Amino acid sequence: MADSVNFENLVASYYGPLYQFAFSLTRDEADSCDLVQQTFCIWAAKGHQLRDNTKVKTWLFTTLHREFLSARRKEVRFPHIDLEYAAAELPVVSPVTVNQLDAAQVLAALAQLDEVFQAPVALFYLQDCSYNEIADILEVPLGTVKSRLTRGIARLHQLLTGEKNKMPKPKNL
Repeated sequence: MADSVNFENLVASYYGPLYQFAFSLTRDEADSCDLVQQTFCIWAAKGHQLRDNTKVKTWLFTTLHREFLSARRKEVRFPHIDLEYAAAELPVVSPVTVNQLDAAQVLAALAQLDEVFQAPVALFYLQDCSYNEIADILEVPLGTVKSRLTRGIARLHQLLTGEKNKMPKPKNL
């Protein structure tokens, strides 16, 4: 069984090749180290389930590749944007307002949104669906999803902060 595999020997044997593979995928030292470390963490938690010790190498490389793909999917769905570039798009919410909000208030405000905005906002923020997934679920074009999210978030912000309408209510989307 895999629990008979000495963890230190495993790391000594496979760290280099796993790092090289990770670097070929990420082209970044820090990301490669993180992937290898995550792979060994997963081995520490689940490696005992491997019944055939001859498949340790395959298991490690497959696990690293899956972690890489998972991280890339997450990056695509939630891209990193420097704050200085996105600052103009962020809503202005005072720290006092943030401290006063709780999940129940947000869900109550979400329930007050027009149905046309409620579904995309809920799917995006509560279910972590991508724009494309939302478009497929709601059977609407991608551009419609983006505009409904933008308007829904603006309306949610108004409901939560008590600000007056800064944006005219859309007619038919």
